Amino acid sequence: MLTIARIQRKINRVAERIQQKFCAKGLILMYHRVAEEDIDPWSLRVSPKNFAEHLRILKQYTQPMSLKDLAEAHQVGKIRDRSVAITFDDGYANNLHQAKPLLEKYQIPATVFVTTDYLTQSREFWWDELERIILQTETLPEQLALTIKEQPQQWQLGNACNYSKSEAWHNRHLPAWDAPPGSRLRFYYQLWSQLQPLSPEQRQLLLEQIKAWANYQPLPLRLSHRPLAIAELSEIEQGNVIELGAHTVSHPLLAQQSLRVQKEEIEHSKLALEKLLNHPVTSFAYPFGSYGDETPALVAAAGFQYACSTVETTIWHKSDRYLLPRLEVQNWNKAEFEQQLLSWLKN
Repeated sequence: MLTIARIQRKINRVAERIQQKFCAKGLILMYHRVAEEDIDPWSLRVSPKNFAEHLRILKQYTQPMSLKDLAEAHQVGKIRDRSVAITFDDGYANNLHQAKPLLEKYQIPATVFVTTDYLTQSREFWWDELERIILQTETLPEQLALTIKEQPQQWQLGNACNYSKSEAWHNRHLPAWDAPPGSRLRFYYQLWSQLQPLSPEQRQLLLEQIKAWANYQPLPLRLSHRPLAIAELSEIEQGNVIELGAHTVSHPLLAQQSLRVQKEEIEHSKLALEKLLNHPVTSFAYPFGSYGDETPALVAAAGFQYACSTVETTIWHKSDRYLLPRLEVQNWNKAEFEQQLLSWLKN
């Protein structure tokens, strides 16, 4: 039976949804990579052609502005209707080489959230490195055994031992979470799920074991996947079209980490970026959109002025400044993006 308090909470939620629908609101869009055709198990890639179309449509229907300006407008309760900010997560180098020239052409600002540990490492992000090992190796051994958090884990690959280049190309845009059971892509997804919550040290140790098991030979970094380098930070900020924010040190699943580790990841990413850039860094984004009950308070205590989540809704005056919602953009063509944008603006 519903209590009076529960009924009142339901009434309040409905009233808030109605209020949000008719008040001034904006959008924060989330991108990752702007790159040409490639394997993309997480739907992180938007082609340069489609990204240019997205920018043209944003100029037509919205009021593009920097995340900083939108966050400041939110904090004083003066969000302009149809205001839109663009963000990029992780800190891929193609944000500089592919996205920035288009942002400059259309005079639309953006924020790039940087994972600081990868700035100094000549390696791809761990999920991309795992993708290269598992999805770009034609023949793998029939069985993999790992010990993860002191628990033995074992996978029998069966028919997934063999994965031809044509099959890999055919599946290049299939989301990992939709992979059929017994497939090579499902095996990749299972490994990713096991590695995601681990500490960087535990994950790297297991990655090395997986490389040895797969007889994987290191390859040059892919231009479409490599992270930004330290030398590129000043270049990406030149012209003031892109501002940089923090995205932790090692891109952990924060909700699965201790408060001590969360605090270090958040604070140290800010300090590292500010030392490299020689100016304050005020924005933060949660890796994988993951946070615990106390994580936003740690972000605030570190000195960030606002933070972005991956909660998919519009931003309005009642949004939490340390859990600002964002809408993830896919590799949509002009018509698809226009339809999605108008739907977001309507809701």
